[in-house]
Amino acid sequence: MTAVSLGIPAVPPPPLAPRRASRQIMVGSVPVGGGAPVSVQSMTTTLTADINATLQQIAELTASGCQIVRVAVPSQDDVEALPAIAKKSQIPVIADIHFQPKYVFAAIDAGCAAVRVNPGNIRQFDDKVKEIAKAAGDAGVPIRIGVNAGSLDKRLLAKYGKATAEALVESALWECSLFEEHGFRDIKISVKHNDPVVMIRAYRLLAEKCDYPLHLGVTEAGPAFQGTIKSAVAFGALLAEGIGDTIRVSLSAPPVEEIKVGAAILESLGLRERGLEIVSCPSCGRAQVDVYKLAEEVTAGLEGLPVPLRVAVMGCVVNGPGEAREADLGVASGNGKGQIFVKGQVIKTVPEAQIVETLIEEALRLAEEMGAELPEELRGLAAGATVTVH
Repeated sequence: MTAVSLGIPAVPPPPLAPRRASRQIMVGSVPVGGGAPVSVQSMTTTLTADINATLQQIAELTASGCQIVRVAVPSQDDVEALPAIAKKSQIPVIADIHFQPKYVFAAIDAGCAAVRVNPGNIRQFDDKVKEIAKAAGDAGVPIRIGVNAGSLDKRLLAKYGKATAEALVESALWECSLFEEHGFRDIKISVKHNDPVVMIRAYRLLAEKCDYPLHLGVTEAGPAFQGTIKSAVAFGALLAEGIGDTIRVSLSAPPVEEIKVGAAILESLGLRERGLEIVSCPSCGRAQVDVYKLAEEVTAGLEGLPVPLRVAVMGCVVNGPGEAREADLGVASGNGKGQIFVKGQVIKTVPEAQIVETLIEEALRLAEEMGAELPEELRGLAAGATVTVH
């Protein structure tokens, strides 16, 4: 009988739809659009003028997988901090400009990788487009035209009555046309709304009407749980159609949480290589072990594992063996013990009390076989230290 190779496929499944064809821009060292991978970005919550605090938060975001970071520039003190931040940040820095056109020029001079402008709340912005286009073009700095439902141009609010999808798109394309008049097309667009339904419709309309790369966002998405759901629904719908080149999950939570959610969304759609993935059952009356506890302890014990690994933690004999076989590593539990599977094969049966320790040991062994450089805290476990889950 021919053996069947199980576990995560060596070649990831194809995307749900071809990526939308768009022009490519460079945000510092990160290509955006034109077939480049979808990138995840966030925004610092520190006072930009506090250079050390801002750089520290950027470092934390970078370590979490953030690829582009935006900093707020509401004051002259923030402007003066930009050169040091742009120079020392490990990832490209976008200056977020509102109300003051002069700060756009300052951000370009400071070496920022891109500038985000919100036409709806910069007075006389249209009159400055020629100068901005020249300064940005000469420096090779792209512009993100960021239209928000909460700060839509009053002329469009009067025309449409509220921030409809059509109003958001008209605002963005109008501003693009002003830059185009001066030969500037190094542009990325966002049309954000707090309602995922309106947001999805706006991006679909925009995708049909231009070839600029698009930055996805549900603005003011809410606290962590609500914001995660709204962002996952909206981004999932659009990315599954090939729409979207960068994403930002806007949460009322520390920005590192935004990166975790954004990366997970891309991983779940096959748009980014999966990292550690825990497959665990929701538990039911058939479960003969505490699945919740097992899944939490395995997740905590393998935090920081730097390889794509699918680990199945299953609580009964109905779906357990099948799920465990299809994972890289898994356990099918029952009657106070667990069958441990590695790459589709049962390698041992252990008492329930040893399931977590055994899974962690096998995961670290697989990671080392894959050539992974384990973090210090995991190296101790790999060397045989006692497994302690906090």
